[in-house]
Amino acid sequence: MLNQLQGLNVFLIGMMGSGKTTVGQALAAVLGYRFFDADVLLERVAQRSISEIFATEGEAAFRDWESQILGELSACTRSVIATGGGVVLRPANWGLLRHGVIVWLEAPLGLLVERLQADQTRPLLQATELSGRLSQLLQERQHLYAEADLRIPISAEESPQAIALKIVDQLPTVLKNPGPLTPADNGHSAP
Repeated sequence: MLNQLQGLNVFLIGMMGSGKTTVGQALAAVLGYRFFDADVLLERVAQRSISEIFATEGEAAFRDWESQILGELSACTRSVIATGGGVVLRPANWGLLRHGVIVWLEAPLGLLVERLQADQTRPLLQATELSGRLSQLLQERQHLYAEADLRIPISAEESPQAIALKIVDQLPTVLKNPGPLTPADNGHSAP
């Protein structure tokens, strides 16, 4: 399977709280890949928290930072990359994501609410009713998440390692068999 991956990055997309970071770390360990959390890198480069960027510059500026970090990460190889939940909102980001395999971690709304109910750090969740806000965000993004190469439904009972193994098991279904190079593959026409 690693032969089939040919060093391609694996981008994890999905709602905040879906487990992209913990599953990403487990997946990187299984694949022998590096792991990057795009939000952590964004905060390091910006030298501010995501909340501070939202408060001082607004969501559009945050999305600019997010696209910049994604651009830098997409140049890597042999990496598992946990993206921010809203990375799918900008069409230009899809061009970067398509440099690898895109995996959607699909968590049910109830699980997201359970995981995020005590989280005060996420600017987009500063709403009076968490379930309603998450439902709204999910509704806005679900059709975009569905563009992923792989859709991995997750449940509360599954460990990050189990989800990582489920991804590894399903990756071959979306990877092309490299096979031998033919003249048509290298840009030359056959004689």
